[in-house]
Parts: sequence; C-alpha cells; structure tokens
Amino acid sequence: MGRAAASRARRSRRGSAPTASPVAGSRGGRGKKVGGSRTEPGEKEAAPGPDAFDLGAQSGRWAAFRERHRLSCEEAARLLLDAFEYRGLVKHTGGCHCGAIRFEVWASADLHVFNCNCSICTKKQNRHFIVPASRFKLLKGADNLTTYTFNTHRAQHTFCKTCGVQSFYTPRSNPDGYGIAPHCLDEGTVHSIVTEDINGKEWEKAMKEHKTIRDMSKP
Repeated sequence: MGRAAASRARRSRRGSAPTASPVAGSRGGRGKKVGGSRTEPGEKEAAPGPDAFDLGAQSGRWAAFRERHRLSCEEAARLLLDAFEYRGLVKHTGGCHCGAIRFEVWASADLHVFNCNCSICTKKQNRHFIVPASRFKLLKGADNLTTYTFNTHRAQHTFCKTCGVQSFYTPRSNPDGYGIAPHCLDEGTVHSIVTEDINGKEWEKAMKEHKTIRDMSKP
C-alpha cells in the first residue's frame, strides 16, 4: 500500500463511529435512574423518596430548618403538610389536670363553643367545641382513659382515670368527631370564644333545627 492509500485508510478509521449494541447502546434498553438506582426493563419505576424532590433555592433553608429543630425529614414534612392542610387554623394543645392525658387539636383561634343543658352536660359543665377526628391527636394517656355512656350510648364520655377531668369526648351529635373542652387547652392560642346554648333536654328537636352542628365534624 502506498503512502497516499495508507493515509486515507487511517483517516477513514479515525472518522468512523463504533457500532452500537442494539441493547446496551439504545436509550430504550437502559434502566431509568431513580434515587441513585436503575430499574431493569419491564420493572415499574419506584416513586422518589421525600429527599429526592428538588427544593431549588430553598434547599439550604430546608436543611437549616431541620438541623435547627432536630427534625427528621418525615417530621419536617408533617409540619409542612399540617400548615398547608389546616390553613387558617392554629394548633392548640391541652390535657387533663394531672397531665396523664395530653392532646393536640387544629382549630380556629376563635372558638365556637356549645353549652348544652342535657342532664350530664349540666352536671359536668360540659362546654365544648367540635372538630373532625382528623384534626385531633391524642399524644399520650390512651391507657389512662375510661369511658362513661348512658341512654343511647352514642356519646362517649371519656375522662382521666386519675384526676377525673374530661378534656375531650365523642358527642352524640358528632360521632365522627370530637368535642374539646376549651378550658382544658393550654394558654396562648385562643383568641376569642363565642358560646351558643344548645337545648339538650330536647335533643332530637335541637339537632333537627340546628343547621350546622353536624357538619362541624366533617373533614
């Protein structure tokens, strides 16, 4: 082979691309990257974990917030979700007298409290505001609660076994929610209280005439 032919052969070899494998070289044959791992063809793509979301310019603030408050990613996410889901509400905390029962509840800072005159509410002075069950969380004391029922047994009058205080209960009017005693909340989160009298002595009539009470426990 002469010099000219050899030179042309070298240029031809340098300019040619290697033949791609029909599997390894094709995009369709590669697994997709999810959180640092790859899925095999035919497998479902795994959902990204909480840390996989792109927080953009807020990444530094998110990391500093978690570090400052010593929160796990799940705990920080819960705070964020609560703040978004319960916009316009505040988190109240409270409990019984001895401290065995503690709870938190998301509700307005301006409370709408019912004052019922039925036999048991009169004796207990059971003033309460109503929230959906999803906005209430018992923090401690489940094993220190006991329940009293009577008549229809729909209302679940729960109280502390130690000090006898009823800080919350399940009302007959709202079995899908909770009635919370405003006087058992910790100080600092209640802005105002408006009290409405309910004629519990004529319970069926009162419930039929009241237009909003049953909806107060709806999510």
